[in-house]
Amino acid sequence: MSRTEDRAKLYGLLGDLPDRRAPVNSRLISREEREKFHLENLILDLNGIEPVPAYFITPKKAGEKTPVVIFNHSHGGHYDVGRQELINGAPYLNRAPYANDLAECGFSVLCIDEWAFGDRRGRTETEIFKEMLWKGRVMWGMMVYDSMRAIDYLFTRSDVDTRRIATLGMSMGGNKAWWLSAVDERIKVCVDICSMTEYDELIETQGIDKHGVYYYVPGLLKYFSTARINALICPRPHLSMNGIFDRITPHKGLDSVNEELRNIYLNDNSSECFELKKYPVGHYETQEMRTYALEFLKKWL
Repeated sequence: MSRTEDRAKLYGLLGDLPDRRAPVNSRLISREEREKFHLENLILDLNGIEPVPAYFITPKKAGEKTPVVIFNHSHGGHYDVGRQELINGAPYLNRAPYANDLAECGFSVLCIDEWAFGDRRGRTETEIFKEMLWKGRVMWGMMVYDSMRAIDYLFTRSDVDTRRIATLGMSMGGNKAWWLSAVDERIKVCVDICSMTEYDELIETQGIDKHGVYYYVPGLLKYFSTARINALICPRPHLSMNGIFDRITPHKGLDSVNEELRNIYLNDNSSECFELKKYPVGHYETQEMRTYALEFLKKWL
């Protein structure tokens, strides 16, 4: 199948999703001045089911229109954190919050609370997953859908350069980064951290319980491998950084994904646009990884 057909097939596996044509509405709750950026606290209407709290930050030295990074927060069992990770960081992220570093690079940033996280908590992840399953929905599908609609929201803002949208995240947020980039070509640059997993190798190493139930899409392995999903990002720039001691990114799986994607990018005459880097760490972002992620964004965005 062509990439267009593969993309449609992948989107179709995400369950019964709301109407993409519905208007996206937003409400400004508050606006704060931080040292390096302006912070908007928003409520977005993305799915017609429940409101989605979001942060939007604008660098203080911003021009008329800024490139924007969609920051996807992680899981870690920290259901009370959600979008706060952008502002306050996380134990396994490098010490400086991404909000500061991205603002210093001149990027605006959008981050939403995922289902069950932040101000959307109150029901457990498994409760949401089971209810959605009964109703023909897929939790991961609804999470990806919300982020696609968040991109729609960016198109309503006059201060965003919608030709320059990137996405970045670690762990669950990294998974979201490459899935979102695969299904939505409006993403121009993808950076994922500690999340690249070839599914068969994850099964072989008995690592599937390392992920929450949100991660599992019915019927996915009948049609897709991790490499095949990520191939849909080609030829757009894509950086994947992973720890060789991280149990959710088995190194043999990293090697197979790397080989397949390098060949795909090479055949597309865009080999310089893909990098899969491995570091001698576990599930952790080092300063070296942070620096390289920011350099990659500045180069390609």
